[in-house]
Parts: sequence; C-alpha cells; structure tokens
Amino acid sequence: MPSKYRPQIVGWFGDLDKGPYSLPLHDDRLIYANDNYCAFIRKEHNDQIFYSCLYIVGFIFGTGAIVSFIWLLALEYDDPTIEPFTLMVIIVGFTVSCFGMYVLIPELYQNLFSRLGSPIIFNRKTGKVYVNESYFFNFKILRHPKVFLQPKKRRIQEYDWNDMHGVIIHNFSRNALISTVLMVCQPGTHQVIDHVMLDPAQPGAGSFHVWCWINSFMVNYESADIDDGEYKTDEEAKFKTDMIEGEGWPEWMVEAFNATSLEELAAIKHKYNIKP
Repeated sequence: MPSKYRPQIVGWFGDLDKGPYSLPLHDDRLIYANDNYCAFIRKEHNDQIFYSCLYIVGFIFGTGAIVSFIWLLALEYDDPTIEPFTLMVIIVGFTVSCFGMYVLIPELYQNLFSRLGSPIIFNRKTGKVYVNESYFFNFKILRHPKVFLQPKKRRIQEYDWNDMHGVIIHNFSRNALISTVLMVCQPGTHQVIDHVMLDPAQPGAGSFHVWCWINSFMVNYESADIDDGEYKTDEEAKFKTDMIEGEGWPEWMVEAFNATSLEELAAIKHKYNIKP
C-alpha cells in the first residue's frame, strides 16, 4: 500500500500515526527539553566525522575517475583503430562517474557544514517547529548547478506541527537502516510541499522511538520525560550558549522557543517586525 502523502518520497517504507505513545526514548539525540520546548539533533558528531571521511574518499576517487575518463576519451577519440565498444564503455563510465559526483557532493556538503548536529526545536505550547539546517537537507534530486557553489547555504524555517507528518524511509542496504522524515503538507491536505529530516538512518526501530517521544511530548503525555536530555531542564542557558548562540538562529526565533501561547508568539513576531 503506497503512502497517502503525495508526491511519495523515494525509499518510502511506511507512514506513521500521530498520538501519545508509551514507548520510552532509547536514544541520545535529545539534547534539551523543558515544559515549553524540546530540541533534538539530527547529526551525531561521530557519525558526522565518519560520513565526512567516507564522502571525502568518494569525492577523491570520483574526481580521479572523471579525469581519467576525460583523458581516455581525448586519447582514444581520434584513434581510427578504437573499437566502438571501448568508446562506449569510456562514455558510459564518464556519465556514471558524473552522476555519482552529482549525488555525492550534496551528501558531502551536508556532513561538512551541518553545525552542532543541526538541532530541530519543537514547541508544544504553540505547536511550532523550528529548523536551522544545511541546505542539502531538502531532499531534492534535481538541483540547479548554482547550488553546488553555495555549500554553506542554510534553511531557517518555522513550521506548524499539525502540517507535519512522519514517514519512514529505508536506504535499500543489507543493513536495513531506516530514517524518519517529516512531510510538510499544505494545511488539511496530503499534498507535500517540503521535507524535514527528523532522524537520520538507524538500524531497527531506533528511529521510531524518537517519533514516539516527540508525539508524546507535544501532547504532554507522561512517557515524555523532559529531563532525559544531554542538558538537564534547569540548564537552558548552557544549552543555548553551547548549541544556539553563533549558529545563525534569528533572535525572534530563539525567543519564540519559549513562547507559551500563539498570542505570545504573535507578540514576539510583532516586536521583531516578522510578518505572519
């Protein structure tokens, strides 16, 4: 049965239901929570280092392959004795190498320039979600060439939790890694207008636990223990100093993390001249 969200995301495995869950959080991606908001990271530091190194190696080999195929093509193209099959192999190899680099470069950028784990913030009093992340979290397959010249471009956005719906995707590997993605839909519809990564690839049901905890948190359910984060509830100042300051978060948005109602949020936006 296909996803009810359209267009369906590549690698879709299943849709997730919203609501309170009794499952505890067995994950270290929760970095801070208080009675108003919680913050999860999407990139663990060790994973980020590992994948950065992996993609750097891939980039070196991919660049070498492209240069080699160009050299072979220039060397053999004017050779009247070259076999058509050999020429075809060179052209196909060059095309595949270019496509591989086209896919690899955004992944490399994402790991190199995702700062401090790219926290995602959920405010349960206003129902708002805040992201400040690498541009290449955008899940686009076809990208304009100019985006490859903007490796530090970031997306800073406020979303409505009611318009965000969870789906599980898998990476088609023998390790059966799955990720949770938030499909941002037009209000009251299943028409997807944006994607937000909630929890990157994990084995088994680990990713599902994060989804369950956040759902329970957003409805103030008892299974969401707000003191389970890396920073304890009374360490908000330290959390913001370490994870928020200097990372490009707008001042109004940082203040909005702690808004306790939509009216208070509207007052904050008015104070900073932010259009609704």
